[in-house]
This record gives sequence, C-alpha cells and structure tokens, in this order.
Amino acid sequence: MLKFRLIRRPSVQNVWTSFIRYTHANAPTKLEALQKRIEDIPIENYRNFSIVAHVDHGKSTLSDRLLELTNVIKQGDGNKQVLDKLEVERERGITIKAQTCSMFYHDKRNCKDYLLHLVDTPGHVDFRGEVSRSYASCGGALLLVDASQGVQAQTVANFYLAYSMGLTLVPVINKIDLDLADIAQAEDQIVNTFELPEEDIIRVSAKTGLNIKADLLPAIIDRIPPPQGLSTKPFRALLVDSWYDSYMGVVLLVHIVDGKLRKGDKIISAQTDKKYEIREIGIMYPDRIPTGSLSTGQVGYIVPGMKASKEAKIGDTLMHFGRESETEVLPGFEETKPMVFVGAFPADGAEFKALDDDINRLVLNDRSVLLQRETSNALGQGWRLGFLGSLHASVFRERLEKEYGSKLIITQPTVPYLIKFRDGTDKIITNPDDFPDLALRKTKIMCFQEPYVEAIMTLPQEYLGSVIKLCDNNRGQQIEISCLNMTGQVMLKYHLPLAQLVDDFFGKLKSVSRGYASLDYEDIGYFDSDVVKLELLVNGKGVDALAQVMHRSQVDRVGKEWVTKFKEFIKSQLYEVVIQARANGKILARETIKARRKDVLAKLHASDVSRRKKLLSKQKEGKKQLRSIGNVQVSQEAYQAFLRR
Repeated sequence: MLKFRLIRRPSVQNVWTSFIRYTHANAPTKLEALQKRIEDIPIENYRNFSIVAHVDHGKSTLSDRLLELTNVIKQGDGNKQVLDKLEVERERGITIKAQTCSMFYHDKRNCKDYLLHLVDTPGHVDFRGEVSRSYASCGGALLLVDASQGVQAQTVANFYLAYSMGLTLVPVINKIDLDLADIAQAEDQIVNTFELPEEDIIRVSAKTGLNIKADLLPAIIDRIPPPQGLSTKPFRALLVDSWYDSYMGVVLLVHIVDGKLRKGDKIISAQTDKKYEIREIGIMYPDRIPTGSLSTGQVGYIVPGMKASKEAKIGDTLMHFGRESETEVLPGFEETKPMVFVGAFPADGAEFKALDDDINRLVLNDRSVLLQRETSNALGQGWRLGFLGSLHASVFRERLEKEYGSKLIITQPTVPYLIKFRDGTDKIITNPDDFPDLALRKTKIMCFQEPYVEAIMTLPQEYLGSVIKLCDNNRGQQIEISCLNMTGQVMLKYHLPLAQLVDDFFGKLKSVSRGYASLDYEDIGYFDSDVVKLELLVNGKGVDALAQVMHRSQVDRVGKEWVTKFKEFIKSQLYEVVIQARANGKILARETIKARRKDVLAKLHASDVSRRKKLLSKQKEGKKQLRSIGNVQVSQEAYQAFLRR
C-alpha cells in the first residue's frame, strides 16, 4: 500500500515574519557600530559647513565628490546630484530644498576621526529664508567660484549673507580642468570683491575630484571652527527645514545647538507652543538612518508625529517639554511672507476636486505656500496662491504638472500692495479684485505703497548701456556701478519695484545681455507709489481674472496691448463685441469685433427698395436686442492663450 507524505508549504505570512526577524537580528549591528563611531568623536572634531555658489557653478557636483571621498556613497556608480532629490531640481540644475548629509573623515595627519555635516542649501533669493537658517547651523562655508565664469550676482549676495552671520569662508575655484578656465581672473575677483587672501584660495575640479582629497578636505578640518554648543545645557535645537513623508508625517531637519535629544523625548515648539514626542531620530547618510539620539553640534532629522507642515516654522527653537523656563530661545526667527500672488484655476472645471487634492498634497511639502479658495466670474472656482518669488511660483506649477499631471490656468502674477488710510490704519491687498474704487480712494485713502527690492546684476561691460536702459524702463533707481576686474565684468545695483521684477524681468535681462548677465535681489521694504487698477471689459462687463494693479505710467501702453491681444482670442458673435481697457474710471483703449451678418436681401429684387429698407431695419433692431441680452462666452482656451507668457 502506497503512503503519501504531506509537505506543508510555508505561508507568505511565515516567510515575511522570518524575514523581519532576520532583519532585526542583523540590522542593529550596523546601526550600533555607526552610533558608537559617532559617540567616539568629540564635539571639537565636528565640522558643520555649507557651499556658497551661483547657479551652475558646480555645488551639487562638489557635494557628490565629497560624499564619494568620505565613503558615504560608492565611487563610480554614476552618482549625479545625490542631494538634489526632486525631479525639478535635477532638470533645472538648481537646489530648491535644503538637504544635509553626515560624513566620517579620517585625517591621516593626526590619525583622528572627524564628523562632517554638509548642509546643501538653495542659492536663489526666493528661498533665502531656508538659506539663512541653514547658514545658522554651520560654522563655515565653501565660497565656490566657477573658473570660467568668475564671480556672479548670486555669489555676491550669498557671500554677504554668510559673512554677516559670522561664517568662516574658504574660497574655492572650481572647474579648473576646463579649456575656458581663467584661474588668474577668478582669483583676482575673489581677492578684490571679497577681500580674501590669495594664499587661502583652493583650486579644484569637482567633476574629476582633483585636489579635493589632498587640499579641500584638510582645509575644512583646519579652517572651519567646531560647533560652540554645550552638552551640559538644557536641550535646544534650530529647525532648519522640513518635508512631508506619507508614512511618517512631517520630518524635521534640525541642528542641535545644546544638550541631547533621544527617541521618546517630549519636546515643545517656542513659536507654536505645541508638544510632540520623538518617534524616530537619526542622521542623513545620505538617506535617513535612525541612530536613537542626536547630541550637541549634530545636524540630523527627527520625526515628532507632526501632521501639518504649517506647524514647522523655519528658524523655530525646539526645547524639552517642562524645561521652557530655563531654555533660552534662539534669536533670528522670522515668519516667511509670500511676495508673489497668482490665481490658479483648473483648465477643465470638472477637474476641480482632483486638482484641489493635488495642490493640498503639494502644499504639505512646501509650508511657505499661502493657499486660499477664490471664485472668479470668468474662470469659476479656484485658489489664490502666495509664493516667496517668481521662481518659487514657477517651480510649484512645474511640480504640479509633472508629478501630478495637473492642468491649470495661472493668472498674471501680482505683488502685495500696502494701503495707508487717513485714520492711521493699514491694509495689505494681494488680489486686484480687492483694490478700492475711485470714490474710496479720494475720501479715505492717504497713499498706496508697493514693495521694492535691491537688485544686484553682474554682466560684461559691453552690455552695460542696454541693461541700464532696461532698468530705467522698469522704474529702477540706480544705486551703484562697480568694476569687478580688469576683464570688463561690471556689478550693477538698482532699486526696482518687485512688480516689475516678477513681470519676466529676468527673461528681458537675459535677452538684452545675450545670456551673460546674472541677477540676485533682496527685499528692502515698501515705498510710496501711484498705482491704479487696470481692467479689461467685454461689452461693458469686467473680466475679473484679467484685472491687474500697476503704476499709472504703464496703464496706457499695457491697456492698448491687452485689447489688441485679447481681440485675437474672442470669436465674432451675431452682435458687435466691444473690448475696452479701463483704469481709474477712464477708458484707455478700445477694439471692436464686427457682428456676423446674415444676408437678408439675398431673395429680393433690386428694385424693391421699401422692402429692402424694412428688412435691414428689422435686422438692426434684432441685433440691438441681442446685444442687450447676449453674454459673450469666452472659452478657457482663450484665457489660457491670453495669459500664456
């Protein structure tokens, strides 16, 4: 008799349980070794630094080489922009979100281990708040200059910011391996512009790794000072940045100024007074590695169980709950204020709910975006979005379209205007619809003010005349002209209205300088301005989505351009359509679209004059009635085409 033996196959759950047990049994050895290595390094061997550079001067490439040479990532694996984790960062070649990475470096000169924290910061002025908080967590910075392009506007602006915060600066000339490299010129600019000693300058090639291990890493150890915090003081940490994780909630990037923080500790925010419990804590190496604790001087991440990104305020001080009275709040906190506002509407009204979900998910990762619901007579339901600047707005839209596949209509960007009333009160308006009418302006309003910026431009001397003309045409006030070196590079400083800057000023600057000029700017506050609201009327009815606030000197030119351009996108009707531009109660420009006419005389004999006149008069009266009750329907495609830059 045959006997069968039943073999039980392991279930999926049993296999998964075995895998978890194996992982937990083996993972702690690596984590414990990493934690022990950190604990064995004293705080005087910590070095926190960032890289100051203009766009495309090799900051992200230099970060990659540093990570390779300190064995954080393997060499030769096609590493490219490891710390630029967003798709838009890689495509544009810019850093948008501040990132950090911890590195271990063994100095053979004294046989000591060092813990390096590289804080990779954005360079553009739109993200200046993140930059200043990142610099506050560092003891020094690498001042990176392209050997072929020399000192640029962003280099100058970020240098002064780093210098004003007391950072030790190590000048570095990059791309010395290029055929176009002019090392002597770059050195001359560093010495004359920043007054740094020529002997301190380090020449490297971030692409090939030349001189990074031999000269740059030792310079970081020797010149950049260690953190000055004390482990004996009560815990306090600087909130450097945050991002949203769909599984863990808000993740905070922090610099431990004093004391120590462990998993399970209860902390409180100095700005919001909200309490949290640390669920996970660790270092970026280059991704999240939980270590169980962070000590004085370290830069790492914490998961506090925070659900809303709005609670994470950059520059905030985090403290142990219950020890607030004995902990001093870190200085320098400043709430970020949006400076560019746009209306956003779905290209297809039926997609409103899906687009609302996409925008709210993206705002979770970008706490600096101001989001409010708004309704337009022309475009239906939408949102009023506030951004830190025009680049910030452009990046947000690009991420919506590429990461979520959303299609939307963006209105003309506007800036916040300050209204000063005669009774001493002030009001900021961000939507042209809220601009006061003419009667209120004459009786209750003392003045209007608009935001200004100080723009720093670097350009070859041959384009100086064209750039000055461009700035003057955009209501700019010249502050300073200085020559950077003997080769003809000029630095130009202007005070410009922010409204002119967001109106594609950078594109115009690149055009008149053939791409050679660079631009950076910083906010300098509000100044008196004669601004009015420019409206577009279709048969006497205002199109709210196209209204814009601008200086009185511009309304005639812009009004004529608007009516001429908008006429191209309006279809002819059975009645006459009148397009007008109005500002301050006056009509500035007009275009007329003739009515479509049916040939009512087609079947008449040429000699039947009385019947002919009767039919034409009847048609004329009918068209008058049509115009009085008719409503011109402007398609979404027309709005998109008109608003497209």
